[in-house]
Amino acid sequence: MLLEVRSLSTAYQGLLAIQDVSLSVAKGEIVVVAGANGAGKSTLLKSIAGMERPRAGEVVFDGARIDGLPGHLITARGIAYVPENKRLFPRLSVADNLRLGRYLYRGEPDADGPLERVFALFPRLKERLPQRAATLSGGEQQMLAIGRALMTRPRLLMLDEPSQGIMPKLVDEIFSAIETIRAAGVTILLVEQRLAESLSIADRAYVLQTGRLILTGPAATLRDDPEVRRAHLGI
Repeated sequence: MLLEVRSLSTAYQGLLAIQDVSLSVAKGEIVVVAGANGAGKSTLLKSIAGMERPRAGEVVFDGARIDGLPGHLITARGIAYVPENKRLFPRLSVADNLRLGRYLYRGEPDADGPLERVFALFPRLKERLPQRAATLSGGEQQMLAIGRALMTRPRLLMLDEPSQGIMPKLVDEIFSAIETIRAAGVTILLVEQRLAESLSIADRAYVLQTGRLILTGPAATLRDDPEVRRAHLGI
């Protein structure tokens, strides 16, 4: 397994947000984490990315424990995290936001190597290089956040609600890009409210409820089970 989360518990504002959660992601998979608001999905991703310190459990990436490492070292290991709020630099240009993603490779001749890959995924970013990030639409900002993450050359890309706040006509572009990123060899761990769309491109899924893992299985099985759809996925 590329990523293994073992019996992870993390507190948020003094309360346990996730409790005894275990999951795995194999190289080349798209794995979805589903659940209602407040289920602990974002806390799980932040715990893996080093933005929250787990109280218990382990996070193992490519055979080595990474829980307890600072976020920049986890990024250097090959994990990129795109948070729900995108965390762009609104006053900087599209070009500068993308360049910030290459900091691990600054000074190297091929530091800008992933740029053409980003432009192939999101051609409109190339058209908007001089624009400030704040002037982009919600969908374009999401493209920029994903593009900046890809500049770190990740092996695992974690996406938290990539379709949130995006016009419906751009949602298909985002999901198509996720499939293309996986086809290029990047493993995906996805938190997403649009479960019909995300389960249609995923290999497996986990369902969280009030911080605990309550269900897991092949994405197609969960998507097609009427009881699961009604009781746990809200589809």
